[in-house]
Amino acid sequence: MTAEADQADVEKVLAGDAAAFENIVRRWQGPLINLAYRFCRDRGRAEDMAQEAFLRAYRALGGWRKDAAFSTWLFALATNLYRSELRRIPPRMASLSEIAEPGDSRASFTGAEKDLDHAVRRAVLALPAKYRDTLTLFYFHDRDVAQSARSLGVAEGTVKARLNRGREILRAKLPRLLKELDLKEAR
Repeated sequence: MTAEADQADVEKVLAGDAAAFENIVRRWQGPLINLAYRFCRDRGRAEDMAQEAFLRAYRALGGWRKDAAFSTWLFALATNLYRSELRRIPPRMASLSEIAEPGDSRASFTGAEKDLDHAVRRAVLALPAKYRDTLTLFYFHDRDVAQSARSLGVAEGTVKARLNRGREILRAKLPRLLKELDLKEAR
C-alpha cells in the first residue's frame, strides 16, 4: 500500500501538484527523524536534518528512477545527507548514560523488556558509525540487506559483513551493559 501511495504522490508532484508532497512527508517524517536521531542523538537537530532531507528529496524527485522502492531512494538520500552533515558539524560527544531515546511506541513492554530494549539501543548507539548505521537501517528501520546496501552506498556483501561484525561487538558489550542495569536496579 505504501509503495503505491508513494508512487501516486510522486507522480502528482511531478505533474505539478506540489501539495501531494505533504502526503509523502506525513508518511515518512517519523522514520526520517528517527534515522537522523540515530546519527546525531539530538532531537532538535534530527528534526532539522529530516526537514533538509525532505527539501532535497522534493528538489530531486525527478531523479528517482523507480528501479527501487521510493522509500529506499528516500532513505539513501537522507543517509547521505546525514553523514555529510555530521562530517560538517560533528555531534557533541556524550556518555552512554546521557543518551536519551526518542519517544517510543512500545508502551506495552514490561519493565524488564524496556530495560533490555534500552540496553540494546544504547549498545547500538555506542558502535562505530559504519556498524551503527548498518544495524540501525536493518533492525530499527526494517530494511533488508539490498535496501540497506543501496541506502548506504555499499555492496550487499559489505552490509552482511557489517551486520555480522556489529552483532559480534554487541554480543561482547551487551553483558556489561546488562550487568550495569542489574546493579542500578539493586540500589
